[in-house]
Amino acid sequence: MEREEVADVFRGYGLGDEEIAPVLRAFAAPPKTWGDFMMRFELGLEAPQPRRALWSALTIASAHVAGGLIPLSPYMPVAHDTGHALGISVTVTLVALLVFGYVKGRFAGAKPGRSGLQTPLVGGLAAAAAFALAKSLGGGA
Repeated sequence: MEREEVADVFRGYGLGDEEIAPVLRAFAAPPKTWGDFMMRFELGLEAPQPRRALWSALTIASAHVAGGLIPLSPYMPVAHDTGHALGISVTVTLVALLVFGYVKGRFAGAKPGRSGLQTPLVGGLAAAAAFALAKSLGGGA
């Protein structure tokens, strides 16, 4: 966001150029202030809260573990038949992605049905590409 774009933000609040000029000078003087303003109003980002770092890390780690267990869970009861387990794993994972996409769409303000279909489509394509790459490199299934 350039100075003129920032000025446009203030004009949108009814300020004139003579009122905006000192504000822009004040923001531009210390680079950190300008950066903070840009992060907030251009990117819509807030400054990270250091006290939340551990909780955020634990949340992300648990989500990865839980998400990783979904495609792996069918292999536990039918480990003796990996081909059958793969079919169950694909089905369970696609259903989980469908549900996740639908819920994500509801919370994100997107169309839930569309989001519900896009998520397993993208996830399925990514999984198929990873599977094909592993197979081409000599992995088996």
